[in-house]
Amino acid sequence: MAFRFLCEQNSLAVGEKKAFNVDGEKVLLIHLEDGFYATGAKCPHMSMPLEKGKLIDGQRIQCKFHHAEFDIKTGKACQWACFPPGIQLLNVIRGQKDLPTYALKIDDGRIYVEL
Repeated sequence: MAFRFLCEQNSLAVGEKKAFNVDGEKVLLIHLEDGFYATGAKCPHMSMPLEKGKLIDGQRIQCKFHHAEFDIKTGKACQWACFPPGIQLLNVIRGQKDLPTYALKIDDGRIYVEL
């Protein structure tokens, strides 16, 4: 595993998120009040883009499409897909999964992700 450059630290304000393609891996960088975090950029439910998701309580991200929620710092699923009504039937086939998270380092104002 090696650290790969993502972006300059000042390119994302607190509360912003941005997806990157790094060595074929989709990574979502999120800037929270207490720092930067990197997760998988696709929801593990149906691979929808989490960049379009909503930040909740400064610690979770909710998928825009089926409302699965994940802890940004740990990747743990807080709530599995529950929208629209009836999607739970699909959940029998698509069991609950956590969101991958990635280590970051900041060096001289530049953010790197470990892949």
